[in-house]
Amino acid sequence: MQRGLKWLAVSTTLVMLLILLGGALVTKTESGAGCGKSWPLCHGELIPSDITPELVIELSHRVVSGAGGLLVLALSVWSWFALKHIKEARFLAVVSFFFLLLQALIGAAAVVWGQSDAVLALHFGISLISFASVFLLTLMVFEVDKKFDASSVLLDSKMKFHIYGIIIYSYIVVYTGALVRHTNASLACPSVPFCSQNRFFPVQMHEWVQMGHRFAATLIFVWILIAFIHAYKYYRNQKVVYYGWMVAFILVSLQAISGVMIIFTRLNLFVALLHALIISCLFGVLSYLTLVATRSKTK
Repeated sequence: MQRGLKWLAVSTTLVMLLILLGGALVTKTESGAGCGKSWPLCHGELIPSDITPELVIELSHRVVSGAGGLLVLALSVWSWFALKHIKEARFLAVVSFFFLLLQALIGAAAVVWGQSDAVLALHFGISLISFASVFLLTLMVFEVDKKFDASSVLLDSKMKFHIYGIIIYSYIVVYTGALVRHTNASLACPSVPFCSQNRFFPVQMHEWVQMGHRFAATLIFVWILIAFIHAYKYYRNQKVVYYGWMVAFILVSLQAISGVMIIFTRLNLFVALLHALIISCLFGVLSYLTLVATRSKTK
């Protein structure tokens, strides 16, 4: 039974990652209207007659999301009973399914009635919470075999501040990035690091959105670097914390590089999807560090 749960957990995590990337693909290719204002069918048809690239992308995302919903439901129910001895498991089981359902409803509402850019920007963040919950459930499944050991970790107050602060702030950064995409501000500032080679400050709304995200992303890079240095100095004997921050710093560095490459490649689709993939993985790592912090004792 445990082996089956492991397979289900890993499969669900991978599918959730595909859902995140699929949502990013829909946004970046402007395929949200690929099925018209019909949901869950495309143009009111079970089998669409007028096939377009936008329709294929949007319909594929809906199919994968539907399959992901069934997998998350199965994992949530199984984990509810199999991991009942782990206090966080039932909470994560509920959160993972609830937020996946919520993002599906927001997506459906956007198709049928339309939504503002500010609301649509929440869509990716909500999916990210569901993915992180599934990811943590997967780690707990393997934790039963003692392959992950978080309960013996000791953290000082400064490290806990970094962990809790960065996970909350990272969600703000994710939102600003999603807002950049939904307001079509990705190429509003063609110069790096400033918006233009001739001036330091933005002058119109799209430029403010783009530069606001750059500032937020720069701050999280610096903050994660500070947390990693703290882990390097004081937590090299606690591998979960030390390697967690090492991976987080590597991912945030790659995130920064891919963000710059989006500008230089003029919004290359592969680079843009890589950008979404990296932030998803980073949020997963930060979520695990948060779980560790909630379980740990204070030095």
